[in-house]
Amino acid sequence: MNKKEFLDTLRKNLSNLPNEEINDILYDYEEHFNVGLERGKSEYDISKELGNPIKLAKSYKATILINEVKKSPNTTNVFKAVVATMALGFFNMIFILGPFLGLVGSLVGLYGASIGITMGGLGMIFAPILKGLFTFSTIISINPIACMFLGLSMTCFGLLFTILNVHISKWFFKCTIKYLNWNVDIIKK
Repeated sequence: MNKKEFLDTLRKNLSNLPNEEINDILYDYEEHFNVGLERGKSEYDISKELGNPIKLAKSYKATILINEVKKSPNTTNVFKAVVATMALGFFNMIFILGPFLGLVGSLVGLYGASIGITMGGLGMIFAPILKGLFTFSTIISINPIACMFLGLSMTCFGLLFTILNVHISKWFFKCTIKYLNWNVDIIKK
């Protein structure tokens, strides 16, 4: 492919990025062509050395989205970066999607457990008060004050567990960004 075809394909595949970014990227590749032509290489050889412009565009998009996550680490940006990195190739999808879904599932489970512990504790706090409303509570005889203190301690543990989960989520986001950067760097090389 010649210089014009290469740059046009690259421009077309970078269309979702800001114009400033697109112009910078295209300027860099134009310089590659100019330097190569000065060294006596053909446009075809230069474009072959530079690689597939579609894959290059995907790589730039993934890098830019990963940098966006670093600036504003929220769930939406992380998912966009993961999807952009998976788009770099099928093999890449296996190494990103599998671990990511596994860790997201673990986080959902941890949050579910913390909510369950908190709600169970609240139930134990109010169990002595609501004892007469449920028939099963007359079968089990527990000291109401002990039940309330146990419920209070479970509720506090559930809330502390939720706070721990928030910190785990932040760490997970940071590790995900590092993993995506590492993956994009490997693909670029």
